[in-house]
Amino acid sequence: MLSKTVLITGASRGIGAAIAKRFAREGYQLVLNCANSKKDLELLSEELRSQYHSQVLCCIGDISDYTFVESMFFSIKKAFGKVDVLINNAGISYIGLLTDMNIKDWNKIVSTNLTSVFSCCKFAVPMMLSQKSGKIINISSVWGITGASCEVAYSATKGGMNAFTKGLAKELAPSNIQVNAIACGVIDTQMNACFDAQEKESLKEEIPSGRFGTPAEVAETAFQLSSFVNYLTGQIITLDGGYI
Repeated sequence: MLSKTVLITGASRGIGAAIAKRFAREGYQLVLNCANSKKDLELLSEELRSQYHSQVLCCIGDISDYTFVESMFFSIKKAFGKVDVLINNAGISYIGLLTDMNIKDWNKIVSTNLTSVFSCCKFAVPMMLSQKSGKIINISSVWGITGASCEVAYSATKGGMNAFTKGLAKELAPSNIQVNAIACGVIDTQMNACFDAQEKESLKEEIPSGRFGTPAEVAETAFQLSSFVNYLTGQIITLDGGYI
C-alpha cells in the first residue's frame, strides 16, 4: 500500500508542528511549509525523519504568494506525485483598532489567512480528483464565528475561511473529497504571547474547561477528521473548551 501524503502549511511550530508529528506517527509522507522559520522547520524535519523514518519535503516560502504555491505543488508532484490530505494552517493575527490598521496590514492578513487557502486548494484539488478521494482541513478560529473586538481583520479572514469550507465542500462532495474546518478557541501557542500572565488567567476563567487548548489536541482533531467517515463534510468543528 502506497503511503499517503499530507501537506501542512505553517508547519514550523505550534499547531502546525503538532499536526506534522501526529501524521508522521501514522506513516504519512509529509510536505511542510513555512515562510520565515527555516531553521525551526529543518529541525522538526530531522526529528520526524529520525523518530518516525518519515519522508519529508520542506517548502520554504510565503504561502500568500500564488506563484510560490504553484512552484510548491510542482515540487510535491515531482517528489510524491499527489496530496491526499491538505491542512491549511498558516495564519497571522493583527490586534488593534480597525481605524489604526493600514491597507498594507489588511492585505497581508487577507492574503496569508485566506488567499493562501484558495491557492492551495486550487492546486491540490486536481490531484485529489484524479484519485477520486481527498481531505481538506482548514484551521480556523471561533472568532470567525462570533467576531472579536480589536481583531476585526482576523475575524473576517476566519469567517471567510468558514464560508469557503462550506462552499467548497458542496462543490467537491460528488467527487468524494471532504472539506471541513476546525474553529479553534484559545490554544496555547506563541500567537497568544501578546497576553500577559494576568490577562491569560482572566481568559482561562472565561473558558468552561478552565484552561487553554493544546496544539496536540488540535492535531488529534485534524487527524481524526482526515480518517473519519466520508459523509462528514462542510462542517465547522468548534474546539474551544465550551468557550462559545
